[in-house]
Amino acid sequence: MREASKTNRVRDEAFYAKYFAGSVLDIGSGPDPVVPHAQPFDREHGDANEISRYLAGASFDCVHSSHCLEHMNDARHALEQWWSLVRPGGYLVITVPDEELYEQGFWPSQFNVEHRSTFRLEGPPRSPVSYDLRAMLSALPGAELIDIFCQDEGYDHALRWTGPRALGRALLWIDKYRRRRLRRHADDVLTRAWTDAARWLHTPVDQTRLDALAQIQGIVRKAS
Repeated sequence: MREASKTNRVRDEAFYAKYFAGSVLDIGSGPDPVVPHAQPFDREHGDANEISRYLAGASFDCVHSSHCLEHMNDARHALEQWWSLVRPGGYLVITVPDEELYEQGFWPSQFNVEHRSTFRLEGPPRSPVSYDLRAMLSALPGAELIDIFCQDEGYDHALRWTGPRALGRALLWIDKYRRRRLRRHADDVLTRAWTDAARWLHTPVDQTRLDALAQIQGIVRKAS
């Protein structure tokens, strides 16, 4: 999905100079590091849930992670592990899916079955595994919350699902079935009927498959 590259498009040069100028660890980077000089840490390097087993504490000017925390077994514990790698005076920069914009009230996630947590910036939880990211970051020892906000560039809020979850799940199931049928029978009556119905019901959709952002970005500084 190249989430870091998508987010980088809405960051300016001052952001890079402030947060990514020094040594950077990029957790869950895959083939898409946030900056070219970032040290990657992905599955082939070890278990990010217990990252302190592999890397020395307080050894990076910045620890960055994009769309990785939601995959951790215990999001709070993993975040504390990642924070331990930040040097005094350094930063943690993290982005996670916004549960309101991405999961849209569905749990388990209908768009990524590997998600184990959801995250919100404000309002009541929308899943049984929801975390308030502001509270999580603020609770880190010695943390100064620099900034936290929703990034929704390119997101069409009119397409966000607000109907009953049971109906939404049914529509998603039918849409998946329709996609399979379409490959075999482009003119199938069911396909044409569903297309008309989908326009009226606006089937739940994952807008991040294209260029839309549906996430929260948080930045914290560790006290010197």
